[in-house]
Amino acid sequence: MKSAKISRIIPDSIGAEMGFEIGDSIITINGMPPRDLIDYQFLCADEFLELEIVDKWGKQYFLEIEKEYDEDLGLEFETALFDGLIQCNNKCPFCFIDQQPEGKRDTLYLKDDDYRLSFLYGSYLTLTNLTIKEWTRIEQMRLSPLYVSVHATEPEIRSHLLKNHRAGEITKHLAWFEEKRLQIHAQVVVCPNINDGKHLEKTLLDLFSFHKGDIPAVISAAIVPVGLTKFRPDKDELIPINREKALEVIAQVQELQVKFREKSGSTFAWLADEWFLIAQLELPPESHYEDYPQIGNGVGSIRQFIKEFHTIADNKLPLEIASKKRFTWIVGNAVKTAFKPLVNQLNLVKNLEVNLVALNSQYWGQEITVTGLLTGEDLLYHLSDKNDLAPEILLPSVMLKHDEQKFLDDITVIEVAEKLGVIIHPVKDINELIDRLIINTDKQ
Repeated sequence: MKSAKISRIIPDSIGAEMGFEIGDSIITINGMPPRDLIDYQFLCADEFLELEIVDKWGKQYFLEIEKEYDEDLGLEFETALFDGLIQCNNKCPFCFIDQQPEGKRDTLYLKDDDYRLSFLYGSYLTLTNLTIKEWTRIEQMRLSPLYVSVHATEPEIRSHLLKNHRAGEITKHLAWFEEKRLQIHAQVVVCPNINDGKHLEKTLLDLFSFHKGDIPAVISAAIVPVGLTKFRPDKDELIPINREKALEVIAQVQELQVKFREKSGSTFAWLADEWFLIAQLELPPESHYEDYPQIGNGVGSIRQFIKEFHTIADNKLPLEIASKKRFTWIVGNAVKTAFKPLVNQLNLVKNLEVNLVALNSQYWGQEITVTGLLTGEDLLYHLSDKNDLAPEILLPSVMLKHDEQKFLDDITVIEVAEKLGVIIHPVKDINELIDRLIINTDKQ
């Protein structure tokens, strides 16, 4: 029986007062079995609830709850999808899932193409595997905006890229969103000699044609360079993005951006930060990114990080710390130039020394690597013979499994720390990073 298994009960919540325990499962709410977190939230938005429960020992019982309308029960679940993940039915050659080595943890090979995760968390889907029932649910529950991997609007090119004949219906799908007054954010992964050049221009112009009215069907578009690893399938037709191609795409898109701003007042289509890093160009100014509609695609994420860093550092950094400390801050080499001024600011603190070490990934076979793709093997490869390695390492937790201190290659933080003979501090954000630098010190 599929159910919503409870993983956490928020203290002092209704759930805590009613005696829920971790491991209990909700089977039905007012007679309806919730498929996912969306159903759960919708069904719980009532004053009177009758819950069918199976406790962690397998005992079934019913529970009646009277509460304020929309008052939360304070329950969290093992997964947002109680009936299982809708997996992808495409075979895109650039799919990161298919560019991994075999033998790693099972969750790394799940190919998500689930509209519910798109609505809840902003993950991208292709729309190729939706049944009439799911389209109807999207409309009836107003699940908007969704995040859609478009890649190309020309049917033959999109079908070729996704290896799925249903992929050619994308323009019809966009028209459906427009008719239902629902919205999407679009993504285009550029693959040289396949969907670039005139095809990229057509795709962006087609998407912009749905950017009109008080509820535009396409809110924004992100243009992302294809990311390749050494594990990708042979004869996949894919070519890595080099500096020449990056400069070409930047010039092409920037010309279109001028037209989009003239017609709509919005840039509409944004280039991921990676384009500028590959092209060795300055990133656009912060004002370029408007309200960061494509931050999840790495559009403006570096600018936003830098802004937040300065805001927090200006407020929290002391002039001096009590005793000398030395740290190594590990990042992907894609952000090396952008992060140098941040390290300079940290090193203005007396008795504090922070050394930025920017790495590429030998594991994936990449010359330019974003921080989140660095693995335990990469750290060991680059740092094992490094003589000036600090005794403590600051490690962005974006490199790690969300619920475990384990890298993408299944090596643990503890294993890396032991082999390098250092202390490793995973840090989830700027506040944690700075707190770690100045911990147990007073502001001077």
